[in-house]
Amino acid sequence: MTEYIKGKHWIIGAIIGVAVFIGWYFGLYRTPVDANQGPVYRILYLHVPSAFTAFFTSAILFVTSIWGLKSKSETPMQWSKATAEVGLIFTVLCLATGSIWGRPTWGTWWTWDARLTSTLLLGLLYSGFLLLFAAMSPGPSRKKACAVLGILICANVPIIYKSVTWWRTLHQGTDIVDNRGANMDSTMFTVLMFNMALMLLWSIWLIYIRSKLLKEQDELEAYSLNQAVR
Repeated sequence: MTEYIKGKHWIIGAIIGVAVFIGWYFGLYRTPVDANQGPVYRILYLHVPSAFTAFFTSAILFVTSIWGLKSKSETPMQWSKATAEVGLIFTVLCLATGSIWGRPTWGTWWTWDARLTSTLLLGLLYSGFLLLFAAMSPGPSRKKACAVLGILICANVPIIYKSVTWWRTLHQGTDIVDNRGANMDSTMFTVLMFNMALMLLWSIWLIYIRSKLLKEQDELEAYSLNQAVR
């Protein structure tokens, strides 16, 4: 067992992972069928939580980027890289589930819709962050460049959210909840909120574990370098 990642961390992760899959099961097989869209509507229980989690990780990346600009330590960069990796995973999952929903609903797997395009841009920005991190040597220059990009990634999220109102789009509006409450069946809403909470929790666990692994990797590389110099 490593110094930083103890057995209890993996147990917590396993519990969260099992709960996530249980939530997906209820969403895909146990919730009522939507009267208008039919069974394909059930992909919502994966798609919306994935999208929300991808946006949430951009907020974490914003915080770690600001932290990185003010800190001389490499710890913020480890957290930023971990966050970008997890954010990319959930962005890809969001795009994939959106395509599955779009094929029977719009008649195509992909269209250059404003929300889809801006979400694709989010995935490209996450990828760009990871490529930039890998291309530059550790130090103030990499920290500054990655921090600026991390802030820009978060700035893209409000554009994604408002895209359905700023431009003509095929994508349905953000009408799950309004001033009158939930705009869907109570069972559907409960399962959706349950899945969103679990996937957010899962993303936090993934970021935490990945950041610790990156810290161990950096320390092993530093140790190996010191041994080689001797």
